[in-house]
Amino acid sequence: MADKTSRKASDQDLAAPGPDRIRNVVLVGPTQSGKTALVEALAGVSLGEGRSVSLAVAPLVVDGTKVNLVDTPGYADFVGEVRAGLRAADCALFVIAANEGVDDGTRELWRECSSVGMPRAVVVTKLDHPRADHDQVLRAAQEAFGEKVLPVYVPHDGGVTSLIGSDTDDPRRGELIEAIIEESEDETLMDRYLGGEQIDERLLIDDLETAIARGGFFPVMPVCAQTGVGLPELLDLCVRAFPSPPEHVPPDVFTPEGRAADAVTCDPAGPLVAEVVKTTSDPYIGRVSLVRVFSGTLDPDASVHVSGHFASFGTEGHEDHDEDERIGALAFPAGNQQVLAPRVAAGDIAIVGRLSRAETGDTLSSPDAPRVLRPWSLPDPLLPVAIEAATRSDEDKLSAALTRLAAEDPSLRVHHDLETGQLVIWVMGEAHAEVALERLRERYGVTVEQTELVIPLRECFMGPAKGHGRHVKQSGGHGQYAVCDIEVEPLPEGSGFEFVDKVVGGSVPRQFIPSVEKGVRAQMQRGCRLGYPVVDIRVTLTDGKAHSVDSSDMAFQTAGALALREAAEQAGIALLEPYDEVSVLVSDELVGGVMSDLSARRGRLLGTDQVGDRALVKAHVPQRELVRYAIDIRASSHGAGTFSRTFAHYEPMPEELARNVAPRR
Repeated sequence: MADKTSRKASDQDLAAPGPDRIRNVVLVGPTQSGKTALVEALAGVSLGEGRSVSLAVAPLVVDGTKVNLVDTPGYADFVGEVRAGLRAADCALFVIAANEGVDDGTRELWRECSSVGMPRAVVVTKLDHPRADHDQVLRAAQEAFGEKVLPVYVPHDGGVTSLIGSDTDDPRRGELIEAIIEESEDETLMDRYLGGEQIDERLLIDDLETAIARGGFFPVMPVCAQTGVGLPELLDLCVRAFPSPPEHVPPDVFTPEGRAADAVTCDPAGPLVAEVVKTTSDPYIGRVSLVRVFSGTLDPDASVHVSGHFASFGTEGHEDHDEDERIGALAFPAGNQQVLAPRVAAGDIAIVGRLSRAETGDTLSSPDAPRVLRPWSLPDPLLPVAIEAATRSDEDKLSAALTRLAAEDPSLRVHHDLETGQLVIWVMGEAHAEVALERLRERYGVTVEQTELVIPLRECFMGPAKGHGRHVKQSGGHGQYAVCDIEVEPLPEGSGFEFVDKVVGGSVPRQFIPSVEKGVRAQMQRGCRLGYPVVDIRVTLTDGKAHSVDSSDMAFQTAGALALREAAEQAGIALLEPYDEVSVLVSDELVGGVMSDLSARRGRLLGTDQVGDRALVKAHVPQRELVRYAIDIRASSHGAGTFSRTFAHYEPMPEELARNVAPRR
């Protein structure tokens, strides 16, 4: 079956003759599974040293068909890069090491691909490893992914042999052929096969492509990047059996105003609709965008409309924007190098320069007919990291650097908490945070320091109390005179603040009653115990005194604040801490451990629901107990557990914990 020739990118013209002669294949799988080594061996390029933390594209041409190999990181922290790679591709190649097997993170990614109908195949790598066990890994893949995961090649005598060819007597051939024909729904060919007719290999390959494109059949291919075993056969499989861009359903299309637009097809002559799947910012050359063209053709120096609408589709942290820009030169990515492109047609992937406002996930279209593609699903960054500039010079550059960083990585969110005054980046995990801070330092010359995250607390009165505020000063000329008496009552959670005037007889002149309220409100914001805002009280002004000359607005504001502080000393102040509603999705065998862990975090369990073959555990948990939960749940679930969190309410903090809370700065 494999008799194709291939050449690396630098030796050939990378402009594909048409969309049907393109294969966009994304490689996914755990770290150390051999994805990058496989791409480098297939394409004859170098993708760089060290761990892969961002996607990279390496093209090659196999007998007139262009194959874009999209390499993605294996670290769970960089799942945002993986999802971008899935958006750029038309087929996913799951890479599993023959000495490792299938981990929980790979199972989770398979489920994601299945939910969106992404065609998939499996590659078993590292056949030369001393502990390699191809058959065991195949069984593990079938157990994890289903019975339609079947080998089309198997290891044999130091190489691989095809099960589709008619010259093999391997008993697995019959099961393979039946599965291919069944999933392609080729009833005529099935009747011929069951009737004992010898089926031509070319017909089987046609049905194999149909079965893969429908997402119902998943071929398995053994390879070894180090020895070259299986590499020609894998490329042959990509070209002959993987779906081309016209066979893959494009994303939904909208107008910038949010109205549904006509669907696009993979036609070079159609209206321009492309998507930025990755943006890289460089302090010297600006932004460089990796773009997948879904419709139309990109030309150098053309004007395009750039639309970013993550917020319109419910993704926080990225503002919507629309502007026209003129693109610069076009190039095809080739690992660490680039090959100039005269133009880029529908179905292909290319690098676009000089797009100063484009961000990852933005849509490029014609200025005459602007369009927006529905963004791909983004993971929620759930690990908060508080940072501050190391020096005044760093502080001046920090805001612009973070804006650029967020533009290239939608899975990173930047939040300036006005209440705590902290600058917080929300990331996927510790490795994600490490890379983000390294990029700030290396790319933009900004050094930051991590600080302890401050949880926004509240203060509340523990009972009713009375307060007397007396502000009397005389130092020559006009003095200051204001006296007020108040009663304070705690209110139910969420009631807010109420101010009641019960002054009789004009003891507090009418013009100064709002001043008392203003002073009380100001003291509530400053807090009465540790500097956190006071909430949910009713303050009743009952009496007071004024002076015809020395009383003033500021004097009664001060008296109102003093009265509230005295009432707080009488009643006692409790601290309230924010609780989130947490939903944790894990396999059934982990439910007990998750529930115990949430209870240990002072969480209150709300119940469990069954979601497919997994369980969803819900609980209310204090925010201060969730700071590192993104790291902990990943470790305890071996990377397969996920969770979400939304603010629920405030509850009193146990006094033994409140005594250790530092005053608000």
